[in-house]
Amino acid sequence: MPVTTDIVATYRRPRTVMRQLLAMPESEGRALAIVMSACLVVFIAQWPRLARVAHLNDQEINPLLGGALMAWVFIMPLVLYALAFLSFVVLRIFSARASGYRCRMALFWAVLAVSPLFLLNGLVAGFIGAGAGLQLVGLVTLLVFMWFWLANLREVGWGET
Repeated sequence: MPVTTDIVATYRRPRTVMRQLLAMPESEGRALAIVMSACLVVFIAQWPRLARVAHLNDQEINPLLGGALMAWVFIMPLVLYALAFLSFVVLRIFSARASGYRCRMALFWAVLAVSPLFLLNGLVAGFIGAGAGLQLVGLVTLLVFMWFWLANLREVGWGET
């Protein structure tokens, strides 16, 4: 199935989509592609906010974009790998039958699946700015991410395989 179809399906049945992803042969290349795609989308989601900041502060946008690129495309994948390792350790403490690859897929897919909400968050930050709307979209993004990640971890640790 196409990735976009899987993302939409994740909003209805996250564990089912995770089960389908885990049924494929293990591929670190696939995991890396998912995390890099997710981080690239989140980087793109920062553009409207950064354009607003550059305009309001009368500064050049390129250094802001360079910093966001460094953070989201080069550093954040490493942070996500470390967070996936921590989730692997926690699942093993609770006697889950998870592997490192499966824990990485759970986290990476949750980030990619919630990326449309990151795009919405970036648009609200860029066009409306700080306020209740941005906080609401940010809260919804966080809650949906946590829902996806915890559902994926449940499938990874105790689901049917």
